[in-house]
Amino acid sequence: MLVRFAYLAVSHAFAALRLLRMTDREKDVEILALRHQLAVLKRQLGDQRPRLGPEDRALLARPWPVRCCADSNC
Repeated sequence: MLVRFAYLAVSHAFAALRLLRMTDREKDVEILALRHQLAVLKRQLGDQRPRLGPEDRALLARPWPVRCCADSNC
């Protein structure tokens, strides 16, 4: 399990580096493709909930950066 987690961490790091070189248009296209994949999965699963593995829980447990605004127009 530790090897699998290490593999996923390295692959996500390379994916993050790839995002740095992408244009806004390429990112928008990828977001649309991911939204389509999510819609298909929701149709296939129906009322079932997806099962989370240990690596999924580790990713979801990490602290995400909070965006804070100085003014109240957020």
